[in-house]
Amino acid sequence: MILKLLFRNAFRHRLRTVLTICGICVAILAFGLLRTVVSAWYAGVNASSATRLVTRNSISLIFPLPISYKEKIRNIDGVKLVAAGSWFGGFYINEKNFFANFAVESKSYLDLYPEFVIPPDQKTLYLKERKGCVVGAKLAKRFGWKPGDTVVLKGTIYPGNWEFVIKAIYHGRDKNVDESQFFFHWEYLNETVKKLWVRRADQVGFYMIGITSPEAAAVTARNIDKMFNNSFAETLTETEKAFQMGFVSLSQTILTVIELVTMIVIVIIMVVVANTMAMSVRERMNEYAVFKTLGFGGYFLAVLILGESLLITALGCLMGILLTFPAVDAFMGAVGDYFPIFNISTQTIYLDIIASFIVGVVAAVFPIRQAITVPIASGLGRIG
Repeated sequence: MILKLLFRNAFRHRLRTVLTICGICVAILAFGLLRTVVSAWYAGVNASSATRLVTRNSISLIFPLPISYKEKIRNIDGVKLVAAGSWFGGFYINEKNFFANFAVESKSYLDLYPEFVIPPDQKTLYLKERKGCVVGAKLAKRFGWKPGDTVVLKGTIYPGNWEFVIKAIYHGRDKNVDESQFFFHWEYLNETVKKLWVRRADQVGFYMIGITSPEAAAVTARNIDKMFNNSFAETLTETEKAFQMGFVSLSQTILTVIELVTMIVIVIIMVVVANTMAMSVRERMNEYAVFKTLGFGGYFLAVLILGESLLITALGCLMGILLTFPAVDAFMGAVGDYFPIFNISTQTIYLDIIASFIVGVVAAVFPIRQAITVPIASGLGRIG
């Protein structure tokens, strides 16, 4: 009965209610998209493993480390597995076709990343092929690659045309796994470097380190860096999450602006709904006065007004959430190459619902106060 009454009250002025719902829908859609962009920015951080460390040169990531550090790191307590790697920095055909590509010690690197799911036969072929490479499913789809294709990358850090043969395509074990990476054998890179740039040979950009437990991360990182103190290439070791956060922090200003815009969107929704509820209550003040004369208390009036406000925001929120999914797909089609992971998270949906609930409650506070405190005589005086 009460629900039927709420629907009738909400749609007594259909055009105004429909426009309000549409406004809420657009705001929730914008809020959801902005939150998804923020989530995409933090995707690498969220996908990080607590049992992986990254060791790099203490000055900057662009300065190399000698490959001889690998065995020394392996012998430190708490270290289970070590894989050397380097950022390659190549692009496909032209500079617009840029993506993450690495030269890695393949066997140990793949062991460190069980979230990269590769068919066993493809993995075997890759490990045997000197020029073999592994590409993510999203990257392969982007360029129409398949196993057996030959791909030529143009090097920037290592100039020239580098030929690779796709031997494996990996899929993410989870939704937050980046499927747009490209990696190949570090040994292939090092052999070529020895022929062309001898001084750059036997050097790596970073070490990925698997540790025995997350609790050992801090101690293990300190021990690694302590070992190479006062050497010609001192190290900085941090958790994979902290390493990824270092890249995110470079865009902190942009993220702060996006976060601010999401708050502004919520305020806009609140103003729209509050205006609608204020108009509705003002028009029905005589009805509320009649309710009071019949013995209905302030609690009943508060339920009517709050219920109507929550109903309108809930309908707008539902429409906004439903439209967010096709909007995200369209967004991915337009700029998906810049966001390796762009999924609507469960947290975003929950934030949409919580935001709409808060808006519905706050927008009803003043109208409720107005309806409860108005004298019966004043309310009845509005009749006619």
